[in-house]
Amino acid sequence: FPENSPFSPQNSFFPAEQRIVLVACGPFTPSDSVAFEPLSDLLEVVARDRPDVCILFGPFLDAKHEQVESCQLLGSFSDVFRLCLRTIIEGTRSAGSQLVLVPSLRDVSHDFVYPQPPFLFPDLPKEDRARVLLVPEPCTLDID
Repeated sequence: FPENSPFSPQNSFFPAEQRIVLVACGPFTPSDSVAFEPLSDLLEVVARDRPDVCILFGPFLDAKHEQVESCQLLGSFSDVFRLCLRTIIEGTRSAGSQLVLVPSLRDVSHDFVYPQPPFLFPDLPKEDRARVLLVPEPCTLDID
């Protein structure tokens, strides 16, 4: 990680004692809708438990989802994906958690090559850039 990253070993973002790391893997939607109810439940856990680091693996918008396969979404794949990312970023902001987003080969709005490049999210709010890390898959994370 870059030296100025909150994830770099030189940064003393984390106290010397215990770290709380929450790890979750998508898809974050039920099989019959793309309303992201499981994601909302996860964000409630993040707000309640306030982990130091929250690592989320895709798929965020699953290519195997029945509404995706039958083209029944109300918006484009990228629009639905951006809404999902905004929901995650805003939903973790108050907890102050470092957020790591890892793509999946089943993310419909992302390159399905391996290794996968990190997500592109140019709309990432300036106040969240220090705590949100978009990583490739595979990657190695060094937490403290």
